Amino acid sequence: MSSTASTASTTAVPAAPRAARTATGTDTLRLRWGRRLQHGGWFVTPFFVLYGLFVLVPIVRGLYLSFTDANISGDHTSFIGLDNYREALQDDLVWQSLWHSVKFTLWVVPLIVVLALLMALIAHHTVHFKWLWRFCFFAPFLLPSAVVANLWYWLFQPVNGLVNHTLGLDTPWLTQKSTALLASVIATLWWTVGFSFLLYLAALQNIPQHLYEAAELDGANAFQRMIHITVPNLRNITGLVVALQILASLQVYDQVVIMFQFGSGPESSTRTFVQYMIEQGFTSYRVGYASAISMILFIIVAAVALARMWLLRTREEATR
Repeated sequence: MSSTASTASTTAVPAAPRAARTATGTDTLRLRWGRRLQHGGWFVTPFFVLYGLFVLVPIVRGLYLSFTDANISGDHTSFIGLDNYREALQDDLVWQSLWHSVKFTLWVVPLIVVLALLMALIAHHTVHFKWLWRFCFFAPFLLPSAVVANLWYWLFQPVNGLVNHTLGLDTPWLTQKSTALLASVIATLWWTVGFSFLLYLAALQNIPQHLYEAAELDGANAFQRMIHITVPNLRNITGLVVALQILASLQVYDQVVIMFQFGSGPESSTRTFVQYMIEQGFTSYRVGYASAISMILFIIVAAVALARMWLLRTREEATR
């Protein structure tokens, strides 16, 4: 009896400290979250509420609709499983519009990286009127997409357009299949390069000046300083610019649609993935099918974003 009591007492002794530690840990966690809410948590609460209402709820709603045959009226909706996704994968217009978006991205991203870097170098190294260079390079980015699209619509007119008049051409930019998408690329470059220019300019200003001075003392010329100092120090910002431009270009819609008068261009050569999705939802009234297409685009964009995060983390671990 005594041995049983002693065994029970020995097993019961650690339970009290364990319970005390658990209670202490719970109280510590509660105090920690209380401090976070006290020191700023309530300030971000409106953001989380709006983010949930206007981002998370529509995503969940769109995911649900992608498994239904919902129409724009919302009547007689029934669950059809993966039928919309099967149809999308077999739809030639889905792949055609996706290829147009990918082609647009392949043109825009490299050109924006090169042009933005050149513009940042000019604005950074120029001696006089730096503010004017920066204003001129960044100002187009402040314009609405409708203004930009209509501006370039008139610039690309075959007879009275400034582009043909200046270059001495007679090219039907907006009515010829081989140049239609290129015209939208040129307009997008002029409009959006200012944002990437600003990122590059900020990164150039953060490169230590003593690196250039030391390289110059060692006899390095301007090109060598560019290759061995400027470009390596801009590697992270270049990765950010590439990722942001890929995400934006894959979702291109406004300027392309407005430039071609809300059509799909000559021989449907400018119909983008987002445009086809909107056509299915608001022209063909197939909300369920349009939701499935939007989910496919969401997966593609999320894959690009996750790939960017993985590459950045891998690079950081390699430099440690």
